Amino acid sequence: MTTVLIAIAGAAGALTRYGIGRALGPRRFPWATLGINVSGSFVLAYLVTFGAARNWPETTTVPLAVGFLGAYTTFSTFSYETIALLRTERVPAAAAYVGASVVSGLAAAALGYALATRAA
Repeated sequence: MTTVLIAIAGAAGALTRYGIGRALGPRRFPWATLGINVSGSFVLAYLVTFGAARNWPETTTVPLAVGFLGAYTTFSTFSYETIALLRTERVPAAAAYVGASVVSGLAAAALGYALATRAA
């Protein structure tokens, strides 16, 4: 049953990511992927921390964490977009993207963890 739930949640996560990308449209800077990855970092940290503190069953946390958030966030797109910026000689933008992604992602995860710890 968990496998089916992961598949359903994964489809929902992929469609959510696709919808956000379509809604924002093409940009000179990959804002959609940055926002998706940072928000996903926050939600994953919150979900796992809060779920563990409340003893949520794996049939709840695993489909959401692995399925939805695994499909929603995307390291491969981040990597490709960084290379695309570098290929078009936008080195400062590539460096800003990498820096913003790593620092913001870690900060979002830390905030998610802290808020979930407080809420639990």
